Amino acid sequence: MPATTRDLIMTATKQELPDLVFKNAKVVDVFNRGIIAADVAVTGEHIVGLGRYSGKREVDVRGCYLLPAFTDAHIHFESSMLTPGEYARLAVARGTTAVIADPHEIANVCGEDGLDYMLRCAEGIPFDVHFMLPSCVPATGFEHSGAVIDSEMTHRLMKKYPFYGLGEMMNAPGVLNADEEVLGKLSSAERIDGHAPMVTGSNLCGYLCAGVMTDHEVGDPEEMLEKISMGMYIQIREGTSAKNLAQLLPAVTPYNMNRVMFCTDDFHIDDLADRGSIANCVAKAVGLGMDPLDAITIAALNPALCYGLRHRGAIAPGYLADIIISRDLICQEIEEVYHHGVLAAKDGKAVFTAVKPSPQRVSNTVKLPDLSEETFMYEFSPEMPVIQVLPHSLVTKKVFRESADGLNLCAVIERHGKCGSVGRGFVDSFSVKNGAIAQSIGHDSHNVIVIGDNPHDMYLAVQALGEGGGIAVAMNGAVTATMPLPIAGLMSDKTAEEVLEEYRALCTAAGRLDCNSQIDPFMMLSFLPLPVIPELKLTDSGVFDVNLQQFYGNI
Repeated sequence: MPATTRDLIMTATKQELPDLVFKNAKVVDVFNRGIIAADVAVTGEHIVGLGRYSGKREVDVRGCYLLPAFTDAHIHFESSMLTPGEYARLAVARGTTAVIADPHEIANVCGEDGLDYMLRCAEGIPFDVHFMLPSCVPATGFEHSGAVIDSEMTHRLMKKYPFYGLGEMMNAPGVLNADEEVLGKLSSAERIDGHAPMVTGSNLCGYLCAGVMTDHEVGDPEEMLEKISMGMYIQIREGTSAKNLAQLLPAVTPYNMNRVMFCTDDFHIDDLADRGSIANCVAKAVGLGMDPLDAITIAALNPALCYGLRHRGAIAPGYLADIIISRDLICQEIEEVYHHGVLAAKDGKAVFTAVKPSPQRVSNTVKLPDLSEETFMYEFSPEMPVIQVLPHSLVTKKVFRESADGLNLCAVIERHGKCGSVGRGFVDSFSVKNGAIAQSIGHDSHNVIVIGDNPHDMYLAVQALGEGGGIAVAMNGAVTATMPLPIAGLMSDKTAEEVLEEYRALCTAAGRLDCNSQIDPFMMLSFLPLPVIPELKLTDSGVFDVNLQQFYGNI
């Protein structure tokens, strides 16, 4: 039976014994940015007191730090290739017990069936998932997705399911043109996440008048300061490919610190397992000179303030007992993690199992047209712009080359069984040699994308994906590694440990292709089709200029 308000009061005032007391702790105070030597009393799911307490059960933490658990302010589970429950097992072990999640990847493939599946995956696990309803399915009209969520459906889904708000509004042009369909979606929620790279000045003012409150697509300190001045919260992103923390941290001051949060956005399983999600942000921020108490406050309290999570983000009476017990302040030596007063992880391992609902309605989603090696045989033209990838960034550059020397072939193939279109182009600085990589992960419509230096290996890699989808690497005429992703072609149905082993084998195979060492080949490849991040992208309809909002035609 849950603790009542009376139970909380009686145990806080020592008239009754609390359920659990952490003895001899160094408590992180995120309000005064200090450390308090105290016991921490817990009744039910909540902290009831700091001071000297006795309890029904006592845990001597022997001078360890007690920190409020972290919240990742913006994630897409699908990018980890794990189901929400398996993702939670890795994240909780490193101190993150809550996330703001946008499931627009699976929504673009499976629509409402995908959203329903994700919501069911998040039930009954010691991990608080606040799902935002995807606002841009598809992200734009310049690609073919598996599903469409219009404004009417947005309102229906918002009423039917427990969504916390509206997910990142990527259609900034639609907002600024006061498109009726976009405005209809915006009217469905009070909490609205943003996505507005390089939107500044009067355009930013117009964008904010639509009710948007956050942005995670900021890579420039001046842009961050302008957006904070205009009232936005900034989610400083430290993902697998997009890494903005080092660039933005110098612009964080004691005066604007309450308007920034940490997020991972798109984070691969190896990064999650090796470094943790928000714990990695805290450690990196401290390594760059930030006070540990400031970094902890940004990681724990600020997301709660931004999203109205009243009882989260601090170790204080009335707050949820989501607690990290760590030997250090940057959470590299975590002993235990508690969620709502219950042990959820110990010694770097989760103590719970994932919920796994049936994936039947989100399976066998790859429906490719008839393909052959000839599909990937096409001529280079100096008049056609080339996509140049950049390290640690999702932004690409539009460049022109005199020849195809050093360039890779790249193709995006519609995989939802709708039109069978194939977009073709050339990519610079990816540097695949003697092979190809193909995957059914291609933001945000998740058509199949393949990159390589020869048509034969490209064809082999695509064919290896099968109806279920996944990732495949081919080299010198043979498929050298595969990773099935049977859930919407985006996620594995296996445990985190099994997925990690498969993914590392993929990385080894990709490493033999001599790809650019400054990029994550799988994550970078997945963002080449996304036509809402500048500058040049490739969709199943052809090469697309994001700034000009126009195609250059198809090869």
